[in-house]
Amino acid sequence: MAFFKEFKAFALKGNVMDMAVGVIIGGAFGKIVSSLVNDILMPPIGALIGNTDFSQLRLDLSKFRDATAHATQAVTGVFSSDGGTVAAASEPIYWNYGAFIQQCVDFAILAFCVFLMVKLMNRIMKKKEAAPAPAPAPSREEQLLAEIRDLLREHKERESAK
Repeated sequence: MAFFKEFKAFALKGNVMDMAVGVIIGGAFGKIVSSLVNDILMPPIGALIGNTDFSQLRLDLSKFRDATAHATQAVTGVFSSDGGTVAAASEPIYWNYGAFIQQCVDFAILAFCVFLMVKLMNRIMKKKEAAPAPAPAPSREEQLLAEIRDLLREHKERESAK
């Protein structure tokens, strides 16, 4: 039972709860930024460069593999008596550099949005710190002392007027 009490105390600490809320909101914020990038920003950028989707940009490496296989076959045929048949793999190999570019753009925009949020929060905190705090209301004791002072002042003025 002590283990569960200790875990409960840990899980309900303010920092852990703040972190959990931050992770959840961060995940949702990440989805919003991904949608902003994929659905709003990338289509016009893709149209400008002639390709509508960065993630589809890729380089077919199968040509290099096939050329290497044919070269190996030719060399093997010279040195072996059976002709050295090397079959090239039929499955294409792609270098998906467009997906990497897409992720880099997503990261840059997400980092910029987080920067703007932090900047906004810093500005709000500065305004909060710069605004003078309202003077606290006088305590009952201070009010009584002020009344006594005023009464003494009035009494002194009456004495001096006589």
